[in-house]
Amino acid sequence: MSTSATGAKAELNPPVSEQDHSIGPKNAAVTLVEYGDFECPHCGAAHLIVQEARQALGDRLRFVYRHFPLTQIHPYAESAAEASESAAAQGKFWEMYNLLFENQDSLDEWSLADFAEQLGLDSEQLARDLENHTYQERVEQDFNGGVRSGVHGTPSFFINGSRYNGSWELGPLLAALQEAADNARE
Repeated sequence: MSTSATGAKAELNPPVSEQDHSIGPKNAAVTLVEYGDFECPHCGAAHLIVQEARQALGDRLRFVYRHFPLTQIHPYAESAAEASESAAAQGKFWEMYNLLFENQDSLDEWSLADFAEQLGLDSEQLARDLENHTYQERVEQDFNGGVRSGVHGTPSFFINGSRYNGSWELGPLLAALQEAADNARE
């Protein structure tokens, strides 16, 4: 991968593990990690771009999402992240992930309860999880890992463990991912 696309010193810490939410083969040529915030409009735009990249690369790409809620500017980011973790405990992280990004302007507690119902989740359990901050520590672990990895804003991407500093528009991101996939075959 070219040095213009990755930070020479910014490495993913901690590395991807079983604790992460990932989609795609574990042995994929490329692992793309995003530190994101469900309320961030830039992450909302990146969500669509990541979907297109996943479609273009197919089984050559594994995508990992980690929480980095910017609570100072996004008042619902933390609760949305916790709601996604509650959904994960009920087996529907990726479904909730999609709903949260598709409805970024509606992330209050009533909307989160509606999303749980739409997904067939136990909405009372989700409400208890939010009230008790059951998954706050899990969200904080992701956030602290982002800080250790040099994340300052969202979205932030890592390709095969190295910080990607290029544009996250589809063309440049897809080119960097394909370059990483080609390098992995060598």
